Amino acid sequence: MANTNKAELRKAVHKRIRRKVSGTTERPRLTIFRSVNHIYAQLIDDVQGQTLAAASTTEKDLRGATGGNIEAAGRVGRALAERAVAKGIEQVVFDRGGYRYHGRVKALADAARAAGLNKNEVQEETAASADGDAATAAATTQE
Repeated sequence: MANTNKAELRKAVHKRIRRKVSGTTERPRLTIFRSVNHIYAQLIDDVQGQTLAAASTTEKDLRGATGGNIEAAGRVGRALAERAVAKGIEQVVFDRGGYRYHGRVKALADAARAAGLNKNEVQEETAASADGDAATAAATTQE
């Protein structure tokens, strides 16, 4: 019989992801934990077994009306990226923690990229969207 417990399924997916993803001192792992009311993010060096930086909606300066929404996840992503850049970390490996890359998880990752982590990924995305926009414009003018 298939497992229908969501928490156990998420843990199984996270375990499968962790077999492939690990952080180093040069490129730590950005991991996310999402609860109903809050979202937490950490930069972890798996080689040393240390947390290099962390941010969450439970912190006084990141707290808003609620910590369980996309806006709050964006605040946490920006704060974590600023703390990482201050420590000289510019590249990270993203670990979605078994959650779908959607909603709050995506908002946190996008905000971290916009604030300075993995700058080359932002450039690739904008270049791809610019190419798509140019192709769309060319197709429209030919019609």
